[in-house]
Amino acid sequence: MRKQGLLKDVTCSLTVDRSPNNAYLPLLAAFLILTFIAAFWVSLPYILRLRCSQRLKNRMCHHGSQNSMEMEEPNTEQQIDESKPKSSRLKSLDTFRGFSLTVMVFVNYGGGGYWFFQHAPWNGLTVADLVMPWFVFIIGTSVMLAFTSMHRKGVSLLQLLRKVTWRTVVLMLIGFCFMNYSPRDGFLSWSWLRIPGVLQRLGFTYFVLALMQTFSPLREIPLREHNWWNPIQDVILYWPEWLFIVLLETLWLCLTFLLPVPNCPTGYLGAGGVGDAGLYPNCTGGAAAHIDKWFFGDNMFWYPTCKVLYRTTEPFDPEGVLGTINSIVMGFLGMQAGKILLFFRQMNKGILARFLVWALILGISAAILSKCTRDEGFIPVNKNLWSLSFVTCMACMSFLLLAVMYFIIDVKKWWGGQPFIFPGMNSIFVYVGHSLLGSYFPFSWEMRFQDSHWEPLFQNLWATGLWVFISYLLYRKKFFLKI
Repeated sequence: MRKQGLLKDVTCSLTVDRSPNNAYLPLLAAFLILTFIAAFWVSLPYILRLRCSQRLKNRMCHHGSQNSMEMEEPNTEQQIDESKPKSSRLKSLDTFRGFSLTVMVFVNYGGGGYWFFQHAPWNGLTVADLVMPWFVFIIGTSVMLAFTSMHRKGVSLLQLLRKVTWRTVVLMLIGFCFMNYSPRDGFLSWSWLRIPGVLQRLGFTYFVLALMQTFSPLREIPLREHNWWNPIQDVILYWPEWLFIVLLETLWLCLTFLLPVPNCPTGYLGAGGVGDAGLYPNCTGGAAAHIDKWFFGDNMFWYPTCKVLYRTTEPFDPEGVLGTINSIVMGFLGMQAGKILLFFRQMNKGILARFLVWALILGISAAILSKCTRDEGFIPVNKNLWSLSFVTCMACMSFLLLAVMYFIIDVKKWWGGQPFIFPGMNSIFVYVGHSLLGSYFPFSWEMRFQDSHWEPLFQNLWATGLWVFISYLLYRKKFFLKI
């Protein structure tokens, strides 16, 4: 230390005793291992076709008559299977659903402790924020394809209404009863019982979309003469549905930005708490939270993602009433993908081109609404609020992912969708199962090394892989849980 009059010049030196561990090394190792497994699985059929492997296989097998008969039986079954008509089910749709569900299981189990596998505190996007809108989009596409098929089979209006009502009620009951239970909470208490939820929102979204398709005047894909609007007939012919969706979105905008909220600025979209310099501590979610309190009282989610960072004290439910409006809009955009698949069947280039055009339109809309920023946009991207920019951004991504999977799986047939197609065909079973059994062995255990990401990442990948394997076994047994 050296003194110059009243001033002191202080010189310090830093010594690093030990370099910190690379937090992303476990993620890189997991990525390389999974890539190797995927590459090996893809190349396995080609390896088995090699002469050397065939010779080794013949040496290991007995050449008795009994074994010869056993080896002939699969060939006979294969001939029988080939004689059956192939299913027109879209593998890419099941794969997309299964991919979304697999990512959902992984992030719900902890995502290895990485911040980008957790939900964003308020504005912004992380990987965890992507999966539910993807799932809603797939619901819309599936509704369009399924109801068109049922109309062709001559299913009556009463039967359709029974099916829609039954499925909606069961989904909501599963979400309300099973998802409210946790071994850590003890006995059920009305003080913390949560009325909204993920399956409740999915069920109501399905209900609205299914009713739209049930009462749609278009029971068949029309064969019309060539008109100037033929390239967009999948939009023009459904103008009543588009009008309904526009009115719904107008309602969301009016309630969000015009509804007066006591002691809060009108149109407030912030997290409250200490956010915005602590000026609006009890205004978390603005109009969305105000409407939910009017409907549900305190029976909402008390631990929102903004609670820790913004130190909020008010409940806020990301599956509330106002956000469900935009969930319906998201599902309707998924229905639009289904209309494209039906109207332009066997026109793969036309289908892919329209998917990309819709992705471009929605992506530009999201960029304008958010100004490509987290907090400074006209309507920030926000999963908690299911903001309009969030919906357009997620719909853009959904069209892109579906286009890629449709091209690779259904057009080029380069990939069969494994392993994601297995949970995609048993989505209800996997979702409910992973929610109920997530805190039990072998899906989780008490970790000894919590100072790094190695063990949490292994545990979460192991649990996710177990559910994929279970869904594969159910697929082999031809067990599919349907509602």
